[in-house]
Amino acid sequence: MENAVEITDEKGGASGRVQSLERAISLLEATADSAPDGETATNLAGRCGLNRATAWRLLSTMEQYGLVERNPLTSRYTIGFAVARMASAAGFDGLIRRAHGILRQVSEQTGETANLAVVQQLGLTYIDEVTPPVVLSAKWLGRQAPLHATSTGKALLAWLPPEEAESLLAEPLSTYTDTTISDRARLRTELAETRERGYSVCAGEMERNLYGVSAPVLGNHDRPFAVVSIWGPRDRVPASRFPALGVLARAAADDVARAARAI
Repeated sequence: MENAVEITDEKGGASGRVQSLERAISLLEATADSAPDGETATNLAGRCGLNRATAWRLLSTMEQYGLVERNPLTSRYTIGFAVARMASAAGFDGLIRRAHGILRQVSEQTGETANLAVVQQLGLTYIDEVTPPVVLSAKWLGRQAPLHATSTGKALLAWLPPEEAESLLAEPLSTYTDTTISDRARLRTELAETRERGYSVCAGEMERNLYGVSAPVLGNHDRPFAVVSIWGPRDRVPASRFPALGVLARAAADDVARAARAI
């Protein structure tokens, strides 16, 4: 009987949602958002609206299964290796399925190529692309973007905490064309301007003839987990089109974020 009562309570009513699991997921997401330094159980509890005892029990359980790690010196929790292992086995089929129609609409509306790239440990990887049928363009699926030389990369860097952005730019900034921003001070200024306008731009910085704009897909605490891009040859996507395309990229990114929450 005791087990039956516990199961009934856990179901949380007619919705069938398990309250303790929802609390654990909330803590796990808050822990991920506290990267790279991590956070204490007390602060994580406050972020999630939980009392400290409940948060501590859930974190201790997740620590036993490798979902979180606790630094014994600082008592701060970070995401555990088990999460990284599971993430490496995950695909992007759900996100692609929900975002593809948005990319297709953007491509039809602009007459240009629309891409979706996802944030991974060391940068970005393109996972979906819609190209106008009459246009020949480069294929970016599966490719990684040089972060400082593409609008996609700059959209990610501009919305990351500064210390994380710097960690992704540890190597020397390669020069690809005469418009590539390889000076770190100039790049920081560019990223600040990018965040202020709400989208990033690229004027032939990776490939001389490719121009485009990008906007971040934001998750919890406005942290980017993907980027939507619109781009094409310079003669069709001159800098004069950037403001209009930037608005469309920003709207599409918001649509993808809403679609992702429904997965």
